[in-house]
Amino acid sequence: MKYIKTKRLILRDWQQSDTAPFIAMNQDPDVRRYFPEKLSTEASKQFIVDAQKDIEDRGFGLFAVERRDTGEFIGFTGMQVLEEDGPFRLEFLPCIEIGWRLMKKHWNQGFATEAAVGVLKFAERHTDIKEIYGLAAKRNWPSIHVMEKIGMARVEEFDHPLIMEGHSLRKHVVYKLEM
Repeated sequence: MKYIKTKRLILRDWQQSDTAPFIAMNQDPDVRRYFPEKLSTEASKQFIVDAQKDIEDRGFGLFAVERRDTGEFIGFTGMQVLEEDGPFRLEFLPCIEIGWRLMKKHWNQGFATEAAVGVLKFAERHTDIKEIYGLAAKRNWPSIHVMEKIGMARVEEFDHPLIMEGHSLRKHVVYKLEM
């Protein structure tokens, strides 16, 4: 099912054909540079299963993204629920987090911002979500730039509990958008 269409993109359900390019994307050290490690083949496959289940159960989630001009899978963008009982102990949980990850060859073309704006419009039209959060490593300037471009404001910093103390990715920032 196609959930969101933008000028250049379609955000949709995950398809079997997305699996191989998604696994490859998660093995790319440039794509994973703001994460402590690459995502294994099994973890990538489980991500797809979990993302699709969220879409089916909630009506939203982390959608597969394809280019309208080529039909090519390029990554994901969407929203997910961060629960109180997850790894984060942040005062605003539970919350809705917006997120994205794209293949390197599709960077610097405005796709992440375009897809994120599409997700925000979808949230306004089809959900009762009143605020959306974004979390990123403090060094992750590309994602922070997208969050700022879509109107999010920085609200706090925290130490990511799943990243060891002293690691350069441990410090994270939180951004928020009131809908």
